[in-house]
Amino acid sequence: MEIQELNNLVFQTRRDILRMVHKVNSGHPGGSLGCTEFLVALYNEIMELKEGAFDMNGANEDLFFLSNGHISPVFYSVLAHRGYFPVAELNTFRLLNSRLQGHPTTHEELPGVRIASGSLGQGLSVGIGAAQAKKLNNDKQLVYTLHGDGELQEGQNWEAIMYAAAKNVDNLIATIDFNGQQIDGSTDHVLNMGDLGAKFTAFGWDVISIEKGNDLPAIINGLKEAKSRTGKGKPICILLHTVMGNGVDFMMHTHAWHGKAPNDEQLAIGLSQNTETIGDY
Repeated sequence: MEIQELNNLVFQTRRDILRMVHKVNSGHPGGSLGCTEFLVALYNEIMELKEGAFDMNGANEDLFFLSNGHISPVFYSVLAHRGYFPVAELNTFRLLNSRLQGHPTTHEELPGVRIASGSLGQGLSVGIGAAQAKKLNNDKQLVYTLHGDGELQEGQNWEAIMYAAAKNVDNLIATIDFNGQQIDGSTDHVLNMGDLGAKFTAFGWDVISIEKGNDLPAIINGLKEAKSRTGKGKPICILLHTVMGNGVDFMMHTHAWHGKAPNDEQLAIGLSQNTETIGDY
């Protein structure tokens, strides 16, 4: 896609996020908005995906696992616009009997979703298993994962980080949404994790930092650089420096919108700041 097309899709995805969360007065707009550019770029410019019917096995195509599953609004929007299910289905977000629950699950059999990710800290372990399965099957495609920075306060991540390096899982690219915010405040205030880049390096990973984590060209270049480093004996970590609530001025740079829905007036303001779209559902 051309960069302008991708930008328009970013604007549309932001509108989808705001409208979905507003309709049911429930959901997580802050982190969703912060990762919009990343997931739009990943699914429309970087990942090698099979066209046609979705299957859980995912052989001979790149795989993505969302670990911080509470940012489901952005995930659902990107999947819908990529053609996994009808865009109009976004209108059912968090409703009873919908396939689009607050955290992605698998029993609804929603195309594009391969794991349930309600509980934090588990996605990297799943991604490592999928990456090792690809190696065993001589499948040359890659596995991508996304994690919140606050999520790294959970210990299972560090067991997985140690394991991936020890077992040379070099077909895995794990991205950290490095926005410095979590539900109760800043990550520094809740539990300061120090120098994450140094930690991943010490654990044996190859680390890439994308300083402009809400800039499409920077994200695309960073992801392409990460791909070029796969297959060389080390798992890849991307530290993606994002702004929580990006694209909606009153939601930016604060944890307050981690899990809070906009009211009618706030929705109108947010939509007015994202008008270059491809059409609302």
